[in-house]
Amino acid sequence: MEPTQGPWQHRTVLLHEAVDALVTSPGGVYVDGTYGRGGHSRLVLEKLSKEGRLVAFDKDPDAIAHATQGATRVSDPRFAIEHASFAQLGAVLAGRGIAAVAGVLLDLGVSSPQIDNPERGFSFRFDGPLDMRMDPTRGQSAAEFLEGADERRIAEVIRDYGEERFAIPIAKALVARRQGGRPVRTTGELSEVVARAVKTREPGQDPATRTFQALRILVNAELEELEQGLNAALAVLAPKGRLAVISFHSLEDRIVKTFIARHSKHEVDRRAPFAEPKPTLLKALARIKPGEAEVRDNPRARSAILRVAERTDAPMGAAA
Repeated sequence: MEPTQGPWQHRTVLLHEAVDALVTSPGGVYVDGTYGRGGHSRLVLEKLSKEGRLVAFDKDPDAIAHATQGATRVSDPRFAIEHASFAQLGAVLAGRGIAAVAGVLLDLGVSSPQIDNPERGFSFRFDGPLDMRMDPTRGQSAAEFLEGADERRIAEVIRDYGEERFAIPIAKALVARRQGGRPVRTTGELSEVVARAVKTREPGQDPATRTFQALRILVNAELEELEQGLNAALAVLAPKGRLAVISFHSLEDRIVKTFIARHSKHEVDRRAPFAEPKPTLLKALARIKPGEAEVRDNPRARSAILRVAERTDAPMGAAA
């Protein structure tokens, strides 16, 4: 379904904070690894000179259509978009003849149009097919995973990716329903099963919140792709280039924080203690959260954290 014709609007989180931190060289090449509905990309383009360039990525065909078709099309000649994961940005940029960039922005998680469209299966607030794939043209849906995985694997996913303490009873309930000939195939059915299995929950939080998060992360290999994307970004950042990452839950933020910290300190090879330490590749610059006004206007921003780091003057390729 064409996203611009539905009621699903996207409000870009930490828009000015992220772009102001990212763009330091108006004539440089920048990457928006998660185009979404183009909020960050459009502001980046406003800040670039005529020599600047922006390459955007998105796995979601709806996002690609939004950027390339109809009234929402980005017609700026400095802009290009790829239907690909940001984990592939190194290969894609190389294919475009781009060896180094001045900045990479990653806005993680799910966009509002994805959440609010029942056909995408991301939300327990609407009944729809239990899909959850950011790119519905490839991979296994959440329903297909639950239909084929054993109880131990389901519990492991819900515990590890959802940080859900009731993972085992939820998994038992899902498998029991499947064995009874009624596998879970819709978001409403999954919500009902989880609600019966979860006995207590934090005030104001739906019992299914953590289970939906876990399945979405699994289906889209979000944590693995984040690790790959961070390494790819570091490899292409020019000296003084900026890395800006917006995360929305603790699992994502922990990976980003650890990655920046790991590359922000000199490492000594314990097997060769007298050798020169590995060079520092990043310098942590900022940790920014939305202000009260943004959270009030857009409650989905409340858990967002923006982390910004800068590539040091270490020689290109040192990350390897």
